Parts: sequence; C-alpha cells; structure tokens
Amino acid sequence: MFLFHRRLGIVGLAALLTTLAGAATAQVPTGDIVNGQRIADTWCGNCHVVSRSPGSTTTDSAPTFESIARMPSTTTVSLRAFLQTPHRSMPNYQLSRTELDDVIAYILTLRGR
Repeated sequence: MFLFHRRLGIVGLAALLTTLAGAATAQVPTGDIVNGQRIADTWCGNCHVVSRSPGSTTTDSAPTFESIARMPSTTTVSLRAFLQTPHRSMPNYQLSRTELDDVIAYILTLRGR
C-alpha cells in the first residue's frame, strides 16, 4: 500500500512539474522584437523612455520600459492584460494582437539589460 501511495505522489509531482514547465514556456515572447521597438517608439515614446536612444522625451510620471521589464510582476500575460485595459493616465491605443505580441516581446528583451 505504501508503494502505491509513493508512486501516486511521484506521478502527481511529475504532472505538476509538467504543468509548471508549460506555464514557463507560455511566457516566452513570440513577437517581432524589432517591430515591437518601432511601435513602442512611435506610440509610447512621447511619455516613456522606450530604449536607451539619446534625445528621448518623457514625462516624470511614466516609467521607463526597462523598469517595467524588470518588475517581478511583468510577464507576457500581465503585459497583455495591462495593454488591453484602458487607463486614465494613458492614451487608449488599439493595438492588434500581432502588434501587442511585438511590443510585449520587445519589453521582455529589456529585462536583461
């Protein structure tokens, strides 16, 4: 009987690890990073520092894209939810799914800088 419970525990642990690995894989950005930076420069660059390019104009209240990327809560899912939700302090841009994927992929590449 003990052996049966132990095997069941191992199977449960394997199922949990498989689920977690799938969730981690879902966080891999799939967009076009270059296009994401272009979109961000065009639509977000008036308020946010999008990249380290000189001459960026920003507001004091808008976080840099690098600081957003480094936040522990920043994931593909959280960025998608945030960017699709209207905010009082941000313009309500209507990006396509592909454009969202591209911007999210770009933001996530800034995490390691």
